[in-house]
Amino acid sequence: MNNKRILVTGGSGFIAGHCILQLLEQGYQVRATLRSLSKEPAARKALQDAGMVNGDQLSFVTADLLDDAGWDAATTEIDAILHVASPVQPGHIENEDDLIIPAREGTLRVLRAAQAAGIRRVVLTSAFHAVSWGHPQRGQTFTENDWTNIDGPGVDAYGKSKTLAERAAWDYVADAGLGLELVTLLPVAVMGPLIGHAISGANHIVQRMLNGDMPGFPDLYIPVVDVRDVASAHILAMTTPAAANQRFLISNGAPLSMQAIGDIIKAECGAAASKVPTRKLPSWFIRLAAPFKPELRHIVHDLGYIKQTSNEKARNVLGWAPRRAQIAVAAAASSMVAKGVLKV
Repeated sequence: MNNKRILVTGGSGFIAGHCILQLLEQGYQVRATLRSLSKEPAARKALQDAGMVNGDQLSFVTADLLDDAGWDAATTEIDAILHVASPVQPGHIENEDDLIIPAREGTLRVLRAAQAAGIRRVVLTSAFHAVSWGHPQRGQTFTENDWTNIDGPGVDAYGKSKTLAERAAWDYVADAGLGLELVTLLPVAVMGPLIGHAISGANHIVQRMLNGDMPGFPDLYIPVVDVRDVASAHILAMTTPAAANQRFLISNGAPLSMQAIGDIIKAECGAAASKVPTRKLPSWFIRLAAPFKPELRHIVHDLGYIKQTSNEKARNVLGWAPRRAQIAVAAAASSMVAKGVLKV
């Protein structure tokens, strides 16, 4: 059994859950934060149902991104932190601060606690939303060197929250000057098998198609990565010496069109995918409707735009080797059907 203790924030979350599963499988001792310990039984059961091993090496503590209480205890005798917790709500929301403040202030709260506890390395889950939004469409290939322009077109509150939180993290580490190592991961749209019954992140796209909530396929292209590979990237970022103070774009190949995602779901789920759309939505219609439907405004800028990404740095520095994006889509769809989380 590995004697290293790892703190994972947001222990009931999608990415965090897969990180916990892999850490335990590799023999680490894991401490996970929850906003309330009343959530522990459900979180533990979801992990058990997902195949958790060495569950006796997992403990939960109370800590909230918006409250200083609990973080000193959470970081005591911890060797590294995977800071995964952050509000996730792409698209239109009424009050952007509902996402931006918890993301930025929570990240700084975790970094301060890490520094006070003498923890050497923190791995921060940022997002592709902190890389590729708000730019002119020039056909470029996005890498870790790119940053989202939060004042540019098509940037939603989620994109702002991830960008501002990561910027704040890098500023903090630069100012701290005490040897704290930060690694940030920038995953594209994360799909894959559920943990528990909650639908998170880009899995909502799959859910909406299966539920028949999408009348047709917009002309959008989604770069997809498997949640299991995102989790493995976190552990590699934590353990690879050369990863210190680096950003890593976590992507896998060319983006999938919305229609391609639908086709994968149909092939995987058969009759259970009967509500998946069969037609395309004209872009002119979406542009016409966007001024009256806030949920459409953030996608208008990306209609027909194929964002290319490079994962060369993650492969070379971390030794990261992801699955094909199609596997992530299929796994997400099949787990939703198996768990019965869809509309009847």
